[in-house]
Amino acid sequence: METTQLNARRQLDRRFEPVRHLGGLGRPNKGWIRAIRDALGMSGTELAARMGVSQQVVSEIERSERLATAKLDTLARAASAMECELVYALVPRMSLEATVLAQARRKAERHLAQVAHHGQLEAQEVSPDEHAVQVEELTSWFTDRRGLWTGGD
Repeated sequence: METTQLNARRQLDRRFEPVRHLGGLGRPNKGWIRAIRDALGMSGTELAARMGVSQQVVSEIERSERLATAKLDTLARAASAMECELVYALVPRMSLEATVLAQARRKAERHLAQVAHHGQLEAQEVSPDEHAVQVEELTSWFTDRRGLWTGGD
């Protein structure tokens, strides 16, 4: 039976597919505002006039963008003044489903490492094949459980 979380992950993963490549799109050294403004041939004074602020404010906005401290509404105003759209998204590095499975596998490995330690103390080690089966079973069990993201990773 599919869970609500699984359905939500699958829906979001489908939405992210067309933009997943944008995750690696780095910000230009001088920031997007300055890069686009320069490419448009727009001076800081001209952008300031279009935004209804002083040229000094535009310099501060560009600086805050470079420092990653700019507010989204400010970036949206600058974008609009340059005939651009601000696109805001958190783009997962891999599918959300793969992220959850990787976390569940890490948690399973960590849990089984503790169990294996106790097994060694009691001379009850499991074979590598049995360990792999246990990891997969525990990974499946941890998926969609509360607490998946607690415990160190």
